[in-house]
Amino acid sequence: MKTKSLKKVLAISGSTRKNSTNLQLVKAFAAMADGHLEVEIFNELDTLPHFNPDLDDKPPAIIKSFRKKVQQADGVLICSPEYVFSLPGSLKNALEWMVSTTFFSGKPVALITAAARGLKAHESLQLIMKTIEASFTDDTVLLIQGIQGKITPDGEFKDAKAQQQLEKLTTAFTALVQEEK
Repeated sequence: MKTKSLKKVLAISGSTRKNSTNLQLVKAFAAMADGHLEVEIFNELDTLPHFNPDLDDKPPAIIKSFRKKVQQADGVLICSPEYVFSLPGSLKNALEWMVSTTFFSGKPVALITAAARGLKAHESLQLIMKTIEASFTDDTVLLIQGIQGKITPDGEFKDAKAQQQLEKLTTAFTALVQEEK
């Protein structure tokens, strides 16, 4: 009997902090999706060069590699903190490198903003994803406010509601990715 191959998801931690709460949430998502999705965690935003439109036609090798990861993924999860009421510059930079491509067009995405407050970054991330025509639903979007007290540096949830919200998002996103061709 042939086993069905799992759909591939690229999970991006929007924080460059080594053991950030956003990375912990990405890892928790990967654990929850285990057996349903193949998750590759990308936490190398700090290695991407600053976006330069003059290089867009012939981007650096690292950008080609990043774009290829997005293109080949069946879905993309982005988990972002909020810095000064906005997305971190490193995440915004990565998304800017994607604007001239169509790799996000119609691609299922899950968007998590996990911060002290996070509302402005959450709105900004959704606007960017709408602009580049990514596919998401209300159930694949999650804002977790007051994140510092809700998950430990080891990835253990201290807040049952936050864990349940991530489980719900994981289920909805898995369904969205699996219904895509």
